[in-house]
Amino acid sequence: MKVKLGDITKIKTGKLDANAASDDGEYPFFTCSRDPLKISSYSYDCECVLVAGNGDLNVKYYNGKFDAYQRTYIIEAKLPDVLYMPYLYFFMEKYVVELRKLAIGGVIKYIKLGNLTDALIELPSYEQQRTLVERLRKVKCSIDKRNEQLAKLDELVKCRFVEMFGDPTLNPFNWKIVPLSSIIRGNASNGYFAKREEYCQLGNVQVLGVANVVNRMYSSTYNLPRAKATDKDIKKYHIKYGDMLFCRSSLVAEGIGKASIVPPNIPKNTLFECHVIRISLDLSQCVPEYIQVLSTDFYFRKQVIAQSKTATMTTISQDAILKCCVPLPPLELQKEFLTFTHRIDKLRFIVEDNLSFPSLVGAFCIVEVGDKNE
Repeated sequence: MKVKLGDITKIKTGKLDANAASDDGEYPFFTCSRDPLKISSYSYDCECVLVAGNGDLNVKYYNGKFDAYQRTYIIEAKLPDVLYMPYLYFFMEKYVVELRKLAIGGVIKYIKLGNLTDALIELPSYEQQRTLVERLRKVKCSIDKRNEQLAKLDELVKCRFVEMFGDPTLNPFNWKIVPLSSIIRGNASNGYFAKREEYCQLGNVQVLGVANVVNRMYSSTYNLPRAKATDKDIKKYHIKYGDMLFCRSSLVAEGIGKASIVPPNIPKNTLFECHVIRISLDLSQCVPEYIQVLSTDFYFRKQVIAQSKTATMTTISQDAILKCCVPLPPLELQKEFLTFTHRIDKLRFIVEDNLSFPSLVGAFCIVEVGDKNE
């Protein structure tokens, strides 16, 4: 049986500005960031699910005393023994993908209360919800362990980078320093803009957005929205190996300039959207995997922010990226590093098998169907 979320829950928003946080506070202060801040007082004492109302649109579960930012939705059960709140949390972890599609606004996307109250949720018995959550927790535990393994692999790549090339800030090997603009082909460009009504299930292209610009993309293309595009659009905005994508817009400073290379196995007819900047690297001068690691370093990101004439909490410029200066070791040495990253990637693929959000969604659906048939 499916019911509207608004029929079984009470939904309200926090009342505070983000600057109400206190570093030495005793209670969690939930904002739109993934990690809660601290605050010295509390306004709420309950078991609830919290949904960031703008920006990242992440989901959290909490039971106890806390306070909340004015754009954070606080969802409580209306009646006891009807809705098990951890069950709602797992549902919202799945449903947040749909919320991101429904979000409106310019650079900073946001959702409305109706996007939550009108959400349809499958509502088995309270005991079935508890059973389902226990199964999902086991899946999540497995995913968390694999994420720890991936983090260690990322750290191994960074350590090898420093061993081979040195700290880019200090440049101990005295590599030649060049502006990024000197090792690209063509010009930097912003991406394809599809109107919301153009996104559809049977679109002829996939559109990669800010959320997909991560440290690496190998597991980040499963849920790309599809859109209708002309042959001219596909020719202009398609991405391929050798391209680098930069997050032009972000709600938080940490997201500005976030960068990723396009992997060799990117699906055909994948475009990049308007809040992403693309540069195409000259493969005769540099290896994308070398530049990718360099682009995540503080040394590079600091330059991006400092040189952007439009640098705010939400936007950087193309020129800021192109003016960044980078150490350029010999191509053969970069290729040695590429060989190392390929070995790490083989391990990464093994770890990522059956990993990530689809695993959790799949478990949710399988258990849900199983419970119906019991």
